[in-house]
Amino acid sequence: MSDPIFWLGLSILLVAVSLTAVLVTLIPAVQALARAARSVEKLADTLAREFPPTLEAIRLTGLEISELTDDVSDGVQSAGEVVKQVDRSIGSAKKQAQNVQVTTRSVVTGIKAAWKTLTRKPPISGTNRRSDRLSQSQRSAISLRDSGLDDRYSGGYAAGAGNGESPRLRNGEGSGLPADAEDFEEVRSGDS
Repeated sequence: MSDPIFWLGLSILLVAVSLTAVLVTLIPAVQALARAARSVEKLADTLAREFPPTLEAIRLTGLEISELTDDVSDGVQSAGEVVKQVDRSIGSAKKQAQNVQVTTRSVVTGIKAAWKTLTRKPPISGTNRRSDRLSQSQRSAISLRDSGLDDRYSGGYAAGAGNGESPRLRNGEGSGLPADAEDFEEVRSGDS
């Protein structure tokens, strides 16, 4: 058994068996690599077909989003202007309401004054407007004077009646009546 040819043949046989085993194990690996290569090729084809339109759609979506952002900012500015206009309108309405309130107060005050004037008892003819402020004795003196029974015809009722002087010419001394000038002014203002 020390023949070298035997050992050489045995080693060749062992190498051939080893190569056969390696080839048998390599066949499924090569088939798997072939399948993987076909999958990679299909993936590359799919990406080549689908990726550019997807990128274009993403780009268009970005443009639409920027346009929508501009529209929203314009809408916000418009809403701000509308809010300012509404605020100005509310301020104007408040001013108008205040003016109406003042006008209404003035009208109500005028109506009250007119009502008081209309419902006031008419003064006795010939009496002056200050008769409400006079005492009872002064009112009776005025009513006597207006009825034609003044000092000239009362037969010496006041000092100076004997000499024909009317007490009215003496600025109402002692009678508590206003002076002739005031009487004349009151009669004139009552007539106007």
